[in-house]
Amino acid sequence: MKNTYFTVGPSQLYPTVAKHVAVAMKQDVPSLNHRGKEFKEIYKHTSEMLRKLMDIPESHHIFFVASGHEGMERILMNTVHKHSFHLVSGAFSKKFYAQALALSKKPEKIEVPTGTGFDFAKIKIPKHAEVICITQNETSTGVRINMSDIYALKKRTPQALIAMDIVSSAPYVTIDFRHIDMAFFSVQKGFGLPSGLGILIVSNKAIKKTKLLAGKKMPIGGYHDFLSLHESVLTSQTPETPNILNIYLLGKVTQDLLQYGVEKMRKETEEKAKLLYDFFDKHPKYKPFVTKEHRSPTTLVIDTKGDTEKIVAKLAKKGYGVSKGYGDRNEDQIRIANFPAQTLKQVKTLLASF
Repeated sequence: MKNTYFTVGPSQLYPTVAKHVAVAMKQDVPSLNHRGKEFKEIYKHTSEMLRKLMDIPESHHIFFVASGHEGMERILMNTVHKHSFHLVSGAFSKKFYAQALALSKKPEKIEVPTGTGFDFAKIKIPKHAEVICITQNETSTGVRINMSDIYALKKRTPQALIAMDIVSSAPYVTIDFRHIDMAFFSVQKGFGLPSGLGILIVSNKAIKKTKLLAGKKMPIGGYHDFLSLHESVLTSQTPETPNILNIYLLGKVTQDLLQYGVEKMRKETEEKAKLLYDFFDKHPKYKPFVTKEHRSPTTLVIDTKGDTEKIVAKLAKKGYGVSKGYGDRNEDQIRIANFPAQTLKQVKTLLASF
């Protein structure tokens, strides 16, 4: 029996990954010289596909790093002298804040109870905030922040850079990068790829801030900083030997998503999310954790009344994997991924297994 993974990360591989891996092995892609012409072509292709899929303008640069967590660190080291401001709605947004503390910055935060969203009309950003750090889709709680609220926040605080964690919402989320200075994600969720590759999207405005910090002799990183990454981008390379295979696969899967249709993918994501939420809204015992206006369409969190182990075991016997709740909700919740790799048919058979 072949398993189907609704786990929130790593998640189900995109259907075409096996085919692309086979081609990559035949062409010996992992053995390519990362300074050679062949890799540069892979780099260019993957960057071009991502720009098309996510509508990334030329004012923003695409950096390949190790993970989403590295994205947090790069952003804080390269654009924050002292003050960052964090919107905290769960464990991963809290890690963004904790990373700033670990780097000896002076972060401030507004934190809402787990499973609830923000009242943006009441959020006051201090004038000294250099970067506003936002987790657009909180993997631990299933809380989603609407992009319109983020744009409005940017309009109210034009002096601050906006940095956004889209680890659990890319490539579904639609972003107007005119209002976003930095964003990061990793590939093992919405792109349905093996883990081990992060993508960092950085504006010219953010790089200008990095140059300012470097001029003040502030530590901005070692081999990975915005300046070294940007310099490498200009020649379609990375500062270090990168994850060549995953960069290749990302380009291929992104191309597949473009051919499938971006709007079709987004519409199907919403259709699957509605099916899942409707099922649990009507369930006699298991209920969605998040109120309707703040629910993520890609990472659904369900209260299980202590039945998590039973549910996970039952679904596993039928070939389905779901994630347990995060942290201290490990036994009281499950988390269900709704990424492009999970089909409508698979969602229906998953729900029939409860």
